[in-house]
Amino acid sequence: MDYPTRLETKGNHPVVPVLMAGGSGSRLWPLSRESYPKQFLALHGAHSLLQNTALRARMIPNAAPPVVIGADSHRFLIAEQLRDAGIAESTLLFEPEGRDTAPAAAVAAHYVAAEVGPEAIVFLMAADHVITDLDAFVAAASLGAELAATGHVVTFGIKPTGPETGFGYLRAGAALDDDPRAQRVEAFVEKPDAERAQQFLDAGNHYWNSGMFMFRADRFLDVLQCLEPALSHSAHAAVSLAAVNPDGLTLNVEAFSSCRKVSVDYAVMEKLHDIALVPLDAGWDDVGSWNFLAGLPATDEHANRARGDVLLQDSHGNLVHAQSRLVTLIGVEDHVVVETEDAILVAPRSRVQEVKGVVQKLRDESRSEVVANRRVYRPWGYYESIAGGERFQVKRIMVKPGEKLSLQMHHHRAEHWVVVKGTARVTCGDKEFLLCEDQSTYIPLGNVHRLENPGLVPLELIEVQSGAYLGEDDIVRLEDVYGRSQEPKPESSSAAARRSTAGHTA
Repeated sequence: MDYPTRLETKGNHPVVPVLMAGGSGSRLWPLSRESYPKQFLALHGAHSLLQNTALRARMIPNAAPPVVIGADSHRFLIAEQLRDAGIAESTLLFEPEGRDTAPAAAVAAHYVAAEVGPEAIVFLMAADHVITDLDAFVAAASLGAELAATGHVVTFGIKPTGPETGFGYLRAGAALDDDPRAQRVEAFVEKPDAERAQQFLDAGNHYWNSGMFMFRADRFLDVLQCLEPALSHSAHAAVSLAAVNPDGLTLNVEAFSSCRKVSVDYAVMEKLHDIALVPLDAGWDDVGSWNFLAGLPATDEHANRARGDVLLQDSHGNLVHAQSRLVTLIGVEDHVVVETEDAILVAPRSRVQEVKGVVQKLRDESRSEVVANRRVYRPWGYYESIAGGERFQVKRIMVKPGEKLSLQMHHHRAEHWVVVKGTARVTCGDKEFLLCEDQSTYIPLGNVHRLENPGLVPLELIEVQSGAYLGEDDIVRLEDVYGRSQEPKPESSSAAARRSTAGHTA
């Protein structure tokens, strides 16, 4: 999808896109995992959902560089994806834990008011939604910004295409006095059953709740101070006492953890009586389940939608995603099949919302499949497990040009490295040497060591681990260029808040 350069208009109210990227995306398991959730996946086009959100946000008239709020554990991914998409000068705010959307909105408003200006407009949006009609999106966002500039709190109602039971709804009232293109929100409505959803559709005055909001920072903070003063105070402290790390700002742990865990809808929006609704008909999807694939064009004459190496025989209306091997279906109708290297999901399309329950069961059993894919990304590259058994494990490691692993040691395992592509610089004990393709080395148990790529092409090697314990927590980091071995250093709030960090090495 092409993203034209955003339009420029006159005005004194910059629009600051705030991308909330802290979700876990459990309903899209097994592709989405805790360490690599759906906002980082390329589910619609070549870019990830996060990248697509950032790219369309910069098209909005008077758009400032985005603020991205995400999990501290994903800070390397966020920074790298923004950099790869050419999104410069972003500010990255990292949450030490998830506290829902109200604390994120409060943090964003405090940050924007202090660093951009109290009358700057915050455009709060999820980083994991799909919007296909960019012109319609820009038009709606432009209207929302006009209304927000005059003090309105604005939300965007999605024109419903069916009696959907998986979304909350907005009941629209009369047109605004100062702009008839928008309406007043009469009520926020909880997710309905099928009968009530059909009634909403027939009535014609209900919209899906997109979860996107626009407001002037000072207006929101005034409202927040009245409705949630303790939350506002804690969010302000979380920003003021934020700590610097190589990729952005980690919100103060103690202050942020004291924020009430609540959605911005419940904490603020449902209590206001003057919210403006801007209709949005732009091919929106919240990618809330694998039924998202049903919105893509059919890949055969039997209404199947298949991605990857898929062979279908006498099968109709299926959604199939194959990642690593051939998937075949015979005589199957209206099912979702998702294959990854280490897990397969098969479910009727009518029950894909229950995937979240499966994920919780896996979490209760401490299964690794809920946390990470076989390929695990690190700031220096990635590793993936190839084979394993009692007292051994085999991994494929890729190190990006110019990057290096931490200087480290292990208490319980030794390692053999075989270079298959590129050049490796190896530190082992007091020795430092280069390895080229087809060369190998041995890292004895307890030896301090480091691997780095001094070349211009990716370094790939095979690592064979052996020992009594092979867990990833058997790593003692002695030095790390990515700041993982030390706690982030505190910095003054004004200096910390001004940092633009998307260009930092991930």
